[in-house]
Amino acid sequence: MRYFSFLLVSLLMIVPSVLSTAIAGPAVTDNHIKVDQFGYRTGDTKVGVISNPIDGYNNGSSFTPGATYEVRRWSDDVVVFSSSPVPWNSGATHGQSGDKVWWFDFSSLNTIGSYYLYDVSNSVGSYRFEIDDCIYENVLKHGLRMFYYQRCGVAKAIPFAQAGWIDPSCHAGVSQDLDCRLYNNSSVTTSKDLSGGWHDAGDYNKYVNFAFETVLDLLLAYADQPTVWGDDFNLPESGNGVPDILDEIKIELDWLLKMQNSDGSVLSIVGVTNFGGGSPPSADMNSRVYGPATTAASYTACALFALGAKQFNAVGQTSFANSLQAAAINAWNWAIANPGITFYNSGVVGAGEQETDTYGTFQRQMASAAFLFDLTGSNVYKTFFENNYSQVHLIQWGYAYPFESGIQDVMLYYSSLPFIDPAVQTAIRNAYSNSMFTGNADNLPAYLNHSDAYRAYLSDQNYTWGSNTTKGRQGIMFSNMLTYNLDVSNNANYLAAALGYVNYFHGVNPTAFCYLSNMGNFGAENSINEFYHSWFEDGSALWDRVGASTYGPAPGYVPGGPNPSYDVDACCPAGCSTFNSFCNPTLVTPPLAQPIQKSYQDWNANWPQNSWTVTEAGIYTQASYVRLLSRFVSDACLTTQLGTVRELNLNVFPNPGSGTFTFIFQPELKDVWIDVTNLLGEKICAMNLRYGNSSINIRNQPNGIYFYTLTNQGKEIKTGKIILLD
Repeated sequence: MRYFSFLLVSLLMIVPSVLSTAIAGPAVTDNHIKVDQFGYRTGDTKVGVISNPIDGYNNGSSFTPGATYEVRRWSDDVVVFSSSPVPWNSGATHGQSGDKVWWFDFSSLNTIGSYYLYDVSNSVGSYRFEIDDCIYENVLKHGLRMFYYQRCGVAKAIPFAQAGWIDPSCHAGVSQDLDCRLYNNSSVTTSKDLSGGWHDAGDYNKYVNFAFETVLDLLLAYADQPTVWGDDFNLPESGNGVPDILDEIKIELDWLLKMQNSDGSVLSIVGVTNFGGGSPPSADMNSRVYGPATTAASYTACALFALGAKQFNAVGQTSFANSLQAAAINAWNWAIANPGITFYNSGVVGAGEQETDTYGTFQRQMASAAFLFDLTGSNVYKTFFENNYSQVHLIQWGYAYPFESGIQDVMLYYSSLPFIDPAVQTAIRNAYSNSMFTGNADNLPAYLNHSDAYRAYLSDQNYTWGSNTTKGRQGIMFSNMLTYNLDVSNNANYLAAALGYVNYFHGVNPTAFCYLSNMGNFGAENSINEFYHSWFEDGSALWDRVGASTYGPAPGYVPGGPNPSYDVDACCPAGCSTFNSFCNPTLVTPPLAQPIQKSYQDWNANWPQNSWTVTEAGIYTQASYVRLLSRFVSDACLTTQLGTVRELNLNVFPNPGSGTFTFIFQPELKDVWIDVTNLLGEKICAMNLRYGNSSINIRNQPNGIYFYTLTNQGKEIKTGKIILLD
C-alpha cells in the first residue's frame, strides 16, 4: 500500500511540470515572423523579420505586427527580452519579395537557451530557435552528409545512412560504371572502371567540370578553418584520424583519378545517353557511357588534385598526396600540349552542358598554376600565373561578384602564398577588397544600406536558376574578407553580412522555409518537404514528401532556390499530349509570376512543370552552403565529451506516453546508451540510441514513473523521468 501511495504522490508531483512543459511555446505559430530556425550564436547579430505580404501568392494573408515583441523562453514562456519592431525602409514595400517588413533586433540577448519570438498584440509566436555558440555544429554535419547520400557505387547502410535511406550499391550493373564504354564506341577495348564519385544533382550523371567549384569550396572550407572539422560525422570513414570533410572529398578525388588516362588527360563525363533515373539509385539500370578527354576537364582535375595534395599532406596522408601530385602534373602537361580540346555534350550524353568556354578553361588553368606552385614551388607555374593574372576579370574589371567566385578564391589563395611578386599580391588584394568595400553596390554597401529586407542581398539579375548557390557564394565573399584580413576595420560588418545569408538559408526569407530538407527532427520546424531528385521522385510512397511519404527525402539537402525565370515547358499549353493538364498555371503559382524571392514552390513535379529549374539539389549548391556555414562553427564545438562544451539539449516526447518514447538530442553523438529503471531500481531497458533521434518502447511495463540515464563513451550525460500512462 505504501508503494502505491508513493507512486500516486510522485505522479502528482511530476505531471504538472510535464504538462507545463508540454504547453510552453506559442499557442499559435505564425510564419509571418521569420527567424533562423536553428538559432544564433551568443555574440552574433540576431534579427527577426516580420512580413506583411502585399504582392505575390500570399498577399491575401495580411499581417500587421504589434507594437511590442518579446523573446520568450520555450520551456516556461518567461519573457527574457522585449522591444519594438522597426519598419524596414520607412514602411516601403520590398520589391524583391512584395512584402512590407519590420526588423526586431534582439542581438543583446546572449543567454544560452531555447526561445521563440512573441507578438503580444496578435498573440502569435515564431518557430523555436536556440541561442548557443555551437548551434550550427550539427547542422553542418547534416549539410556535409548530403554528399554521402550522393555517393555513386557505394551502399548506403545503417548506421551511416539513417533507417529510411538505406540502399545497395548503385550503377554496378551491366554496361554501367564498372564497365563503362566510350559514348561513341561500345567496343570492349574502351571499357573502363569509372565507379565512385558523387552524383552531380537530382540525376545520376557525374561531370568533371561541374566538380570544379564544388570540390574547391570544400577544400577551401577545410583550408580556411581546419580546426572545426571533426572525425565524427557518422560516415563510414569516421574515426580513422582524418577529418571527415577530407574523407568525403577523397570520394570525388578517387573518381577523378579513375577518369585520368595514362597520358595525363582527363575524361569529361559519365552519364546516360537519354534521361536516366530510378528510385532508389540502385534501381537505375540504364546503360552509362563516358565522354572524351578535354582540355578543361584536365585543368579542372589538375587544380583539384594539386590543392587536394596540399590538404592531404597536411593531415599525414602522404601516399595519397603523392599520387595526387603526380596526377596533377601529368594533367597539366597534357593540357598544355593539347589546348582547345572540347566536348559539347548537349543531347549526346548527360543531362546538361558541361563544356566550358575559353575563359572558363583559362580560369581552370590559372587555378592549376596557383595550386601547383603552392604544392611544388616550381617557377614554371608561378611564371604562368603572374604573366596572366591581369587577364582575370577581377583585375580587368576591378569587380568581385558571386558568379566568378571560384577564380576569385583562387586569386585570393595565391595572394596569401610566400615568395610571390609583391605587386601581384597587392593588385589582387586591392581589387578584391575595394570591390567588396565600395566598388560594387551589391557587396558591403548593400549590407550597410539595408538593401534587402531579408538581410541577404542579391541584385535582381543575380536571381537565376540555382539562386541558392549564388546566395552561398555571396556570403562566402564576405567571409573571405575575414579569412584574408583585407579590411580589418570592417570585420564586424563583414561577419554580420555573411551571417545574413546563413539566416536566409535557415528561414529568414519570404517563404519562411528553412532551405534544407527534412530537418524537422533536427531543429527546423518548417524545412523543405520535397525537391527534385530521381531518388526522392514525385509519387514515391517512400521518399516523395515529408509527412505524406513514409520517409520523405533524406535530411540536409539544399534545393536550387527561387528562380524568377521559371516557366512551364515550351510544349505548354496544348502541345504536351496527354500531359497538357499539367500546364495549368494554378498548379505552378508559385513559382510562376511571383516577386523574385517568392519564385519558389515546395514541389518536385516532372515534365512539363520542370520543377528541377527551381528545386533540384546540386553538389555545387550544397558545397557553397557548407563552406559558408563552417565560418560560424568553432573548434570549441568539436569535442564529443559533453560537459566540456555545454549541457546536452534533449527532448523526450510524448511524456507522459503510452509506451513509445522518442529521444531527440543535440549534439548528435554516436555511442549514446540509455538505461531505463523502474522505481525499485530494476533495469527494464538498455539500448543504443542512434545519432540524435531514437525511440524506446516499454509498453509491456505497468503504468508508472521510470528513470532514464544516458551515457556517452561511458560518461553519464543526462538523467530524467518518463511517465507511462495508457
